[in-house]
Amino acid sequence: MASAAGDRPVYSISAVARMVGIPVATLRTWEDRYGQVVPARNANGHRLYSRRQVEQLRFIRTQMGEGATVADAHRLLAERNEMGQSLATPPVRPAPRLLIQLAEPDVYAAELQEFFLKTEGFDVEVTPTDCVAREAFTAARPAVVVVELLISGGAGLELCRHFRAQAEVAIVAVSAVEVMDAAIDAGADAFLRKPLDPLQLVSTVRDLLRSSAMLAGQER
Repeated sequence: MASAAGDRPVYSISAVARMVGIPVATLRTWEDRYGQVVPARNANGHRLYSRRQVEQLRFIRTQMGEGATVADAHRLLAERNEMGQSLATPPVRPAPRLLIQLAEPDVYAAELQEFFLKTEGFDVEVTPTDCVAREAFTAARPAVVVVELLISGGAGLELCRHFRAQAEVAIVAVSAVEVMDAAIDAGADAFLRKPLDPLQLVSTVRDLLRSSAMLAGQER
C-alpha cells in the first residue's frame, strides 16, 4: 500500500514528463482516455503528480517497452492496482559526487538535509542567503537545488525563477507554509512541506535526477 507521503501531490507535469520520458501532451491524452493516472490540480489548474503516480507511469512505460500496447499497459496497471500489487522498481542511484545545493538559512535544517544526502552519495553545498545561493549556483552548476522559500526574508520564489531561467536544473521548493501553487508557478519541479521527511527528500532528489540520467542515455 502506498504511504501517505507517496500519495501526496508533489511534482509538476513538466517534471514528470522528464522523469518518465513521456511527453506532456501524451500524459494529458492518457489521463483523458484511460483515467488510470489522474493528477491533482492546484488552484491555477496545474497538474500535480504524486510519487505513486510517477511509479504508475513508469510501469506503463516499461510495459510498452516490452511490447504492450498503450491500452494493454493501462489495463495491466488497473489489474495491479485492483490486486494491490507493488509497482515499485529498484531506485536508480546517481553517479557519485553529484552536487546538490541547499539554499537553506536554518543551520539545523541544513545539517539534517546535508547528512542524509551525503549518506546517499551526494556532494552537498549549503548556501544560507539568496545572494550566496546565486553565486554558488553560477560557479558550481549543481544537479539539484533545494530552495527554502523563506530564505533571505522570503526571496525563495524569486530564487526559483532565477534558477529556472539560468539552466536546466531540478528545483525542489520547501517551506513550512503551504505554498505549492506559488512554488510550481515560480518554476519548481516539486514542493515539499516542512518539517521534511528525510527519506522523502532523498527519494524526490533521486526521482528528479532519474530524468537527467535518461536524457543522457538518449544522447549517447
